[in-house]
Amino acid sequence: MSGVATYRHTQKAPLGLLVYAVAIGMFLGAWFTDLQSVSFILVLVGSLILILGSAFQQLTIEDEADQIAIRFGPLPLFRKSVRYDDITDVEVGRTTFIEGWGIHMSPRGGLVWNLWGRDCVVLKLRNSVLRVGTDDAENLASFVNKRLQN
Repeated sequence: MSGVATYRHTQKAPLGLLVYAVAIGMFLGAWFTDLQSVSFILVLVGSLILILGSAFQQLTIEDEADQIAIRFGPLPLFRKSVRYDDITDVEVGRTTFIEGWGIHMSPRGGLVWNLWGRDCVVLKLRNSVLRVGTDDAENLASFVNKRLQN
């Protein structure tokens, strides 16, 4: 799509390194403990923390021609794409304290995909609502609005 602006933004979790430190602490605890069952649990929980920490360290939102892609990473376990044709309206919003972070249903209806903070872009879809957390809400909403006008 020559001549058409594109969008790509990655938000990083400020506490991402702390998650890795906790996992390393669990592995060290497993290494130095004499109890095999405790060691096994520490390795198991540390591995789970390491995998989830890698899956939720950053949130990338990217224009992909006819859709917008939302991906947690760098371990790409969770991703979602929304076609521009399915978006009926877009606005800058804020998530509530209850909506929090991660991927889940919102008490206000629809889904929340949020890494950190309360700023978000509310994508009103044909049959639902998607709140996408970002530290670049104004630019993302502006970009999507321009795409909807084309």
